[in-house]
Amino acid sequence: MISYHERPDLAPYAARSEESRGRRHSEEFRDNRAPFQRDRDRIIHSAAFRRLEYKTQVFVNHEGDYYRTRLTHSIEVGQISRTIARALHLNEDLAEAISLAHDLGHTPFGHSGEEVLNNLMKDYGGFEHNRHGLRVVEELEDRYPDFKGLNLTWEVREGIIKHSSYHDNPRNQALKEYVPNVVPTLEAQIINRSDEIAYNNHDIDDGLTSGLLREQDLRQGVELVDEAYRRVEAKHPDLNETKKKYQAVSTLINMLITDLVLTSKKAIEESGIKSLDDLRSHNRILIDFSPETERRNRQLKDFLRKNLYRHYRVERMRVKAEMVMRNLFGAYHKNPSLLPTKFQEMIGPETKERIIADYMAGMTDRYALDEYKRLFEPFERT
Repeated sequence: MISYHERPDLAPYAARSEESRGRRHSEEFRDNRAPFQRDRDRIIHSAAFRRLEYKTQVFVNHEGDYYRTRLTHSIEVGQISRTIARALHLNEDLAEAISLAHDLGHTPFGHSGEEVLNNLMKDYGGFEHNRHGLRVVEELEDRYPDFKGLNLTWEVREGIIKHSSYHDNPRNQALKEYVPNVVPTLEAQIINRSDEIAYNNHDIDDGLTSGLLREQDLRQGVELVDEAYRRVEAKHPDLNETKKKYQAVSTLINMLITDLVLTSKKAIEESGIKSLDDLRSHNRILIDFSPETERRNRQLKDFLRKNLYRHYRVERMRVKAEMVMRNLFGAYHKNPSLLPTKFQEMIGPETKERIIADYMAGMTDRYALDEYKRLFEPFERT
């Protein structure tokens, strides 16, 4: 058995490279990186990961260079996940790999794009970004001579398909290979909450910067935000508004991580698990907030849903995204010869509709908008 250089203080229930269920295809490697490190590197170098730079988080890319994209969000989730994994003596490499891959299956235009594509595909198997993310890493990435996809370890693929957060409603029970109805590794469980911590806090930052949110309203409506601001003001009473915002967001992230680590550590101890097999048998989510922090975090999420995600400026972009996605799907469905040759050749082994969904899900926001112009504006060059 190969011995990999992992942290010597990993907890007995952490995922270990030497205990991985392995890859679908055997490979000879040119170096001795641990499997989860190799997975992380393959994800970073994938085309799907690079395209996240121009995929919407809340604000469409062309609205400003400051706002988060799927790429910067994934990096932030990775940073938070590593912090939590280290504090709990879990495998940081696995947590980071799943973090960087967790949004690979997202469409252009954020969750609005996913909802539209799912509706368009309702008679053809539907569309859900976790399942598509798995399809990206198992089938659609095309970089290696001997297999399709990235040939990631089973544990990373399990983490992708079992990812679940406030915005997600995964319907992945049919994927028997990944042991449905059984909890994933603790490292994968970390991603669910790291995802929430990241997007709640960067949406606060982006919302305040854009002017769609006001500090006063946030503080009056969200206990966690008000406490974070009060902590900053107590320590730095003379900060200007911009620096105060940055420090409040940083403080809030720290508050949530601290609660998550303490609560999860207690839950793990009380569960009595001593191994990864024990975790599977116990079959309970152990990485979570305390009940009080969960209540306050829910208050924050509800505030953002009402005041940011449903703001009229964001709603206008949602309507535009729906128009673009519906018209593109309709054009490709009526005339598949509009698809690039590579995708036309994929029809047959896969249905026409699934290949159209593959193509559209891989688009960035600006590519989808440009494609719409090429197909529907008569004086636009094709």
